[in-house]
Amino acid sequence: MTNNQIQYQVPEWTKSAVWYQIFPERFRNGYTLNNPRIKDIQGTSPWGITENQPWQIHPWGSDWYELLPYEKANKKSFWTNILRRRYGGDLAGIIEKLDYLQDLGVNAIYLNPIFYAPSSHKYDATCFHHAGPTIGFDSIGDKWLIEGEIFDDAEKWIWTSADLLALRLIDEVHKRGMRIIFDGVFHHIGYNSVPFQDVLKNREQSKYKDWFLIDWKKSTPEKLVYETFWGRVKEMPRLNFNCEEVRKYIFSSVQRWMRPEVNEKVREGIDGWRLDHAIGVPVEFWVEFRSFVKSLNSEAYITGELIEETEVVAPYLQQTIFDAITNYNLLYIIAQYFIAEKNRLTTHEFHIQLEALRNLYPEPVTYAMQNLLSSHDSERIGSYIVNRRLKKYGSVEAFYSNSKADNPDYQTRKPDVKERKLQMLVTIFQFTYIGAPMIYYGDEAGMWGGTDPCCRKPMIWEDITYLPEVCKPNDWILARGYKVEFNQELFDFHKKLAHIRKSNEALQKGNFELLYLDDLHSVYAFKRTFADNTVMLFFNNSNSHHDIKLKFDNDMVLTDLLTDETFKTKKLELKLRIEARWSRILVIAG
Repeated sequence: MTNNQIQYQVPEWTKSAVWYQIFPERFRNGYTLNNPRIKDIQGTSPWGITENQPWQIHPWGSDWYELLPYEKANKKSFWTNILRRRYGGDLAGIIEKLDYLQDLGVNAIYLNPIFYAPSSHKYDATCFHHAGPTIGFDSIGDKWLIEGEIFDDAEKWIWTSADLLALRLIDEVHKRGMRIIFDGVFHHIGYNSVPFQDVLKNREQSKYKDWFLIDWKKSTPEKLVYETFWGRVKEMPRLNFNCEEVRKYIFSSVQRWMRPEVNEKVREGIDGWRLDHAIGVPVEFWVEFRSFVKSLNSEAYITGELIEETEVVAPYLQQTIFDAITNYNLLYIIAQYFIAEKNRLTTHEFHIQLEALRNLYPEPVTYAMQNLLSSHDSERIGSYIVNRRLKKYGSVEAFYSNSKADNPDYQTRKPDVKERKLQMLVTIFQFTYIGAPMIYYGDEAGMWGGTDPCCRKPMIWEDITYLPEVCKPNDWILARGYKVEFNQELFDFHKKLAHIRKSNEALQKGNFELLYLDDLHSVYAFKRTFADNTVMLFFNNSNSHHDIKLKFDNDMVLTDLLTDETFKTKKLELKLRIEARWSRILVIAG
């Protein structure tokens, strides 16, 4: 072990994780009596919502692109109405489906924000220390309790019904031997928050005036000039990390969820944090944040959302800041090799880029990376494959601009059988390469959709009947509709890969060694070894089958974990056929 490895360790459990990302509002409506009302969604985009406008909870099984009568009444576009929609996903729904996740093979959950906020995504938090009242059991009572608090007096914070339900979720996750992390959106706070509303009212006399980055010289009684997320999202005012009270509030909120104390008894808290828009927060704060989090739980996991180029990302992982990141840079490489039709990487280029990315970070970090194929900020992997003829670039911004459903060249249709097979091939690589695979909710169920907001459709469940998708966002009706239903084959495939990963420590902690590379035929193979467990991975990225020969030091019997076929070497040689656009996972039998 090198000095670098000794100095930089990641939580051991993260190496064996199979992550599942949940967007709470669209995952499962477990308690319909507490659904949001129109006044619950005021104070965020789209602005101008009033309580006398037609509005309702949107039917879970409706056609995503179809505007319903209550939406048509406001005479706004699909893109405006989608921001108003609420489907009612909540904490009770997540608890209800924990057994589903356990059956899938998931052992670690990343939740998009659950904190009190008016938007569907909840990245515009009204506060960090309370779960959203409408995702609990008693929104009216919870709001009344919250309004009676002093915002920045942590010693007097109370536990609402939604907060207690969040703690129950944590308990239920832990009972199943699983882990859970929350989304920490500390770069900014919401327009509806007590501190910002107080500044709007009292201006420079507000006790919270130093919480925000405000240009008082340019501000007028009618307009407050302040820095925001992305410089244009007014419902997300930036926090001032030079303000001691801001840091104190964040750390108090962090401690509340990591070491919750209820009725003078400390309970189990969350297992770590995913940190939103990490590049926008001073590095000095993240260093302080890491120290504080690890003091509460040395095995806590800290992962950053860093979508930037590798040279920007690397310093956050070389120092004592994050344990890992959501690994978009790996996604770009995977996509440019397996999926892209324009400027596709050769097999040799693929190998070189993988090697460069592995060598960029301390070795322990590579095992803790969240290796994703989709997210709430990018198109779903199935739709990426459908639209692989569109020119793509290696950045989320480019994915976004190319992959939104208002692009007239973008196909919103359901992936076909051939495209699903390619999705499976890419998923095999995701589950067997170094790092921890992360499933975006619904990818295992066959969901498809362009980038935000269409990657945030309601989850497909077997007990819900869905209308076929026949509409498009421009009010066109498709010649034929696309059936929306739970994809059992895809679910079973993800489940099988999770079992293969769990049953082979080499796929969790093993090294990486190149085994075979054929540029001409687009065949790539590597092996991973941990202790006495060796797994060999073969990928054929061409449109025809290919036969390869491998030499070994000893004769042996090998099993393909995907098909259960067995192979025997003869005179230390193995002849192996790999089908077009497919893979083999070989282990030594017995």
